Amino acid sequence: MRLVIAEDEAIIRLDLKETLEAEGYEVVGEAADGAEAIRLVRELEPDAAILDIKMPGVDGMEAAREIIGARQAAVVILTAFSQRDLIDQARDVGALAYVVKPFHRNDLVPAIELAVARFQEMTKLATEAEELSEQLDSRKIIDRAKGVLMDSHGMTEQESFRFLQTHAMSSRLSMRLIATQLLDGEIRP
Repeated sequence: MRLVIAEDEAIIRLDLKETLEAEGYEVVGEAADGAEAIRLVRELEPDAAILDIKMPGVDGMEAAREIIGARQAAVVILTAFSQRDLIDQARDVGALAYVVKPFHRNDLVPAIELAVARFQEMTKLATEAEELSEQLDSRKIIDRAKGVLMDSHGMTEQESFRFLQTHAMSSRLSMRLIATQLLDGEIRP
């Protein structure tokens, strides 16, 4: 599993890297601030980003918000603070795990594994939702085109569908595109 870590304190960053590598993870990028973490995640496409909250410039919460918003990696927040409001903020930006320093392998490894598994599941669900939305949009356009053929050209629903299907197959275009062309007046029966 490939990881990017962002921690402004070099000693903690080194300890974190050694701990993770000892557990079999590959640390592909290290950052001392959130802006660098965002850049590294974008470029290196890790499975997860482990972010300290308090960093100079762009803090861990803002970096998490951007990384999660772009669905680039799972985010684990690592911080010395266990205040309830910070935990709530981490949850609200979409962090999938929260580990309090000083960290222990027994806390860190399960948090990373769980965060990555949840991220993969969420990414899969989001992709499925986008595909279903696209299918629904296509279905609406095709139904509108069938309605035009039925109303304006006296075709039955089956004849309308067959017209769109035949044009799609003969032109090697999608039925959605043929339906759009029909609605735009580019093709006629």
